Amino acid sequence: MRSNSDPPPSFESFVLAHGPELVAFARRLTLDHHRAEDIVQDVLARMGMSWARVGRVDDLRSYVFKAVLNDFLSWRRRLSSTERPSADPTRHRRDAAPAVDDAVVQRDQLQQALGRLPPVRRAVLVLRYYHDLPDAEIAKLLGCRESTVRSHARRGLEALRTATAARTSEGIPR
Repeated sequence: MRSNSDPPPSFESFVLAHGPELVAFARRLTLDHHRAEDIVQDVLARMGMSWARVGRVDDLRSYVFKAVLNDFLSWRRRLSSTERPSADPTRHRRDAAPAVDDAVVQRDQLQQALGRLPPVRRAVLVLRYYHDLPDAEIAKLLGCRESTVRSHARRGLEALRTATAARTSEGIPR
C-alpha cells in the first residue's frame, strides 16, 4: 500500500513489476497459459485506458488481482455449459515416458482434477493454497461471506480427494 502523498506508479512500471505475477495467478486459475495471458492482457488494457483514475487506488496490486479474478470468473460463465476439457494428458504418461518423475505426474493429475472443479471452488483453492490468503481476504475478493469460502474450500478439497481415490482404485498410482 502506498500513502496518499506518493504519486501513483506509471502504468508501464506497474506492468513491468507485476505482469509476470498476474499471469502466474491467472494461469493457476485457468490452467491454460494462453488463456491466462489473454485475461491479463484484457484486464491491463482496460486498466491502461483509465490509469489516471485507477492509479489513485490505495492498494493497486490487490485491485488489479481482483480484476483478474473477476475476469476469470466472468470468462468461465461465458463458456457453454457443455464445453469441458476432455483430454487426459496423464492417462498414458507411464507408458509414454517412464523416466518422468512422480512429482511431475502428480502435479499434472492435480491440475487435471482442478480443471474439473467449478470456477469459484478452483479460485478459492488457488487463493488459499497457492497464494496463502486467509478466508476473510478471499471472501472480500469474491464478494461473499467467510463461511461460503470455507464451504467452497471443503467441497473443492472433497472433489480432489475423490478424484485421487478414483485414480488409485482404477489401478493408476497416485
